[in-house]
Amino acid sequence: MVRAIRGAIQVEGNDRDAILSGVTELVSEVMERNSLTTDDVISVIFTATPDLTAEFPALAARKLGFHDVPLICASEIDVPGALPRVVRLMAHVETGKPRQEIQHVYLRGAVALRVDIAQ
Repeated sequence: MVRAIRGAIQVEGNDRDAILSGVTELVSEVMERNSLTTDDVISVIFTATPDLTAEFPALAARKLGFHDVPLICASEIDVPGALPRVVRLMAHVETGKPRQEIQHVYLRGAVALRVDIAQ
């Protein structure tokens, strides 16, 4: 079965190291909590709030071994009052887990985005 997994993290600032460190943490948690390997991942869409421009979030995934996985980065809509410095992801994966067992991952300040599904 194909499932989508959501996740987000608020990073410390518009700094290359902060973005890569935060996305590494987020991707690692998504993979661990859902018992996945890179072979299970079909594709990942990353978005970043407009205040994050120092690095592509997908680079962190490449450094984690996502060499054959299609990745893309995009900018979030600039909504007034939205939480700043957030990288989001939606990963499409092959898994035998039913939808209710999928663990969506929201870290740091991004927990406030989806209190209803954050693990």
